[in-house]
Amino acid sequence: MISSKIKGKRSDRFQSVEVLCFRDRTLQGVRDITHSIIFEVQLPELAYNSDCPKAVGWEKNQKGGMGPRMVNLSECMDPKRLAESSVDLNLKLMCWRLVPTLDLDKVVSVKCLLLGAGTLGCNVARTLMGWGVRHITFVDNAKVSYSNPVRQPLYEFEDCLGGGKPKALAAAERLQRIFPGVNSAGFNMSIPMPGHPVNFSNVTMEQAQKDVEQLERLIEDHDVIFLLMDTRESRWLPAVIAASKRKLVINAALGFDTFVVMRHGLKKPKHRGAGDPHPSHVTASADLGSSLFSNIPGYKLGCYFCNDVVAPGDSTRDRTLDQQCTVSRPGLAMIAGSLAVELMVSVLQHPEGGYAVASSSDDRMNEPPTSLGLVPHQVRGFLSRFDHVLPVSLAFDKCTACSSEVLDQYEKEGFNFLAKVFNSSHSFLEDLTGLTLLHQETQAAECRSQTLQAYPFCMTVIHVLPSVHHKGPPLLPALRTEPGIFGAIILMLLSSSVASWKRILRQKTLGFKSQLSYLPRMT
Repeated sequence: MISSKIKGKRSDRFQSVEVLCFRDRTLQGVRDITHSIIFEVQLPELAYNSDCPKAVGWEKNQKGGMGPRMVNLSECMDPKRLAESSVDLNLKLMCWRLVPTLDLDKVVSVKCLLLGAGTLGCNVARTLMGWGVRHITFVDNAKVSYSNPVRQPLYEFEDCLGGGKPKALAAAERLQRIFPGVNSAGFNMSIPMPGHPVNFSNVTMEQAQKDVEQLERLIEDHDVIFLLMDTRESRWLPAVIAASKRKLVINAALGFDTFVVMRHGLKKPKHRGAGDPHPSHVTASADLGSSLFSNIPGYKLGCYFCNDVVAPGDSTRDRTLDQQCTVSRPGLAMIAGSLAVELMVSVLQHPEGGYAVASSSDDRMNEPPTSLGLVPHQVRGFLSRFDHVLPVSLAFDKCTACSSEVLDQYEKEGFNFLAKVFNSSHSFLEDLTGLTLLHQETQAAECRSQTLQAYPFCMTVIHVLPSVHHKGPPLLPALRTEPGIFGAIILMLLSSSVASWKRILRQKTLGFKSQLSYLPRMT
């Protein structure tokens, strides 16, 4: 850096100029400027010319007039601008050096809604900021407790004082302090859940309706929805609304040493625009070779509830306070939160987006579909053996969240349908989706299976019994003429005591009671 100090000014003439050569060095953590040098330059006397203009350096501006040249130094002097350019530079280095086809605009411009500002929510938010995401919104109804700051990196000890700050608001404020360029907001609200009644009074019903309407607006205004809550039933309402609005959903859930990260299947659009890709056309190549376990397109993938055969209900009713808390290994949330964000980025980089064909564990050695690698449906991790698997599951036509019956009822009746789900037991959703009938058919099939398994032994008994008598009519003709005897023998074989065998046969054999004496003794 060179600066000058005019010395000995006389009118418009200069005698000498001092020039500073500034050298700023840092060696072993110590800043040193002793290497700077000052020169004094003696200037020769110049003849004064009155025709010389007093001001030089004018040039034409954008309007064509002569004027001073203005330079905006905010890009290199404003700390906030410097932070933005530095964050973007780290991402651009990936494009310049490693992944030239990476589309950063899709990632940076995406709007993310985080439902849950706990351990998962905090780690997901930090990873989103690492990818340059500028729009992050939190939804939570809890307050920061003393146990949170050590596991949830967006909170400090001061946030716990005075009863604790609302988590959603504190998390949004902390993101602004970490990076002022992020557009973060927090909503302190509850999410109504199945099995948690809201019909205690008109006030509770009105509040539940307001919460539902607020959640619908938030999901409509965002592109990607993250389900990061503690309980299973709290994920039901956002899953239904997001499926109805055709929003990409990323779900993450924790066990003690296991986790699941998955994307919900993206339903086909109800009304396709002129420029929107048609899912059947986009995934035509996938359908040609699709089977039950591979090449499943995005609109056929299941959601978080598709693997369940029971409707969600109140999972905390019969639990003590210590059992209501999520207990997991401390590093599990960081792993699951990072994978949730990376899954979102991989989906956004795929040409088909949420309709991308799901990658499975068998595709690890194949050519990846995107520049970032595979686009799985699920990532299930087992920390006890440090292993991951990539399963794929189809959408369930009787799913309590994304089936056509549930979505149709929600779109037709709105909050009236949701109120029935909140205030009723789990049987309401099971009756609606056909799970109740499925349970009945399953029980009937189990009974038939037990009957078929006992059939060979029954036939053996039927043929052996006539040969053990010494007198009296044979039993086999009676069994042929009296069908009820066969069922009685089946029940007899499934019974636990010989006495009950004889009692059942005594009721069914009618005129053949004498044959009971020929039954072999059993111990």
